[in-house]
Amino acid sequence: MALRFGKKKDTTVKVRKRDVPDGLWEKCPSCREILYAKELEAASQVCSKCGHHFPLGRQERIDLLADAGTFVEWDADMVSLDPLGFVGKDSYVAKLEANQSKTGSKDAVTCGSAKLDGRAIGLGVMDFAFLGASMGSVVGEKITRLIERCTDEKLPCVLVCTSGGARMYEGLYSLMQMAKTSAALARHAKAGLPYIPVLTHPTMAGVMASFATLGDVIVAEPGALIGFAGARVIKETTRQDLPEGFQRAEFLEKHGLIDMVVPRSQLKARLSLVLDYMGNP
Repeated sequence: MALRFGKKKDTTVKVRKRDVPDGLWEKCPSCREILYAKELEAASQVCSKCGHHFPLGRQERIDLLADAGTFVEWDADMVSLDPLGFVGKDSYVAKLEANQSKTGSKDAVTCGSAKLDGRAIGLGVMDFAFLGASMGSVVGEKITRLIERCTDEKLPCVLVCTSGGARMYEGLYSLMQMAKTSAALARHAKAGLPYIPVLTHPTMAGVMASFATLGDVIVAEPGALIGFAGARVIKETTRQDLPEGFQRAEFLEKHGLIDMVVPRSQLKARLSLVLDYMGNP
């Protein structure tokens, strides 16, 4: 008589995976550590394990540098136009509307007056989240007005820089901003007033080649990518092997382009010290 065996009963306990809310954790791109978002926010978006500096929004930048309740925005209503009638995959107008909706801001820079440790300053903050903080007519005009007003009111100027470069949707109008902002800084310097750019990740192309590197003291955040063209373009042009990390803040400080690399947690105190040293008119 043949024996028949039934199907073995599955005794495995199935555990239902709990849903984890989006945005609760962040993975550090440098050390791969899993970070609690609230703790990361409290640390001004700096990894507690390796010190990697995550991007920081413009309002968070203002809160980091300005004394509480002292920031007053200038030229808040300026908006970009479409002088070339640019149409690609999407029109320039559509791109602007999408980025205005995403960021809640009219363009890629916010400028105004503030106090830093009780000292009156002009403060500008660029935001990479808005079209890569590309330099169009409004960005150039607002930065120029910031510098000129600081000159008129005898204020030191601090400008937090980040950008992917020129705003291609505006063609030559974008490139003209390099000369305009540089001329305003020349007048500011002639008046004997301090200008300190703070270079954050990334600061590239026309912004790097103009107002970002025309400071009396040039400050950068750790690990920031800073340069005019990308590494591949430079290598193909020069036909030479390039040093590792040659466009990073630490390399540029070592070779004299950057004056100091300052962690975000120390940035306000260091700027205050530099402004004290340079004198406050």
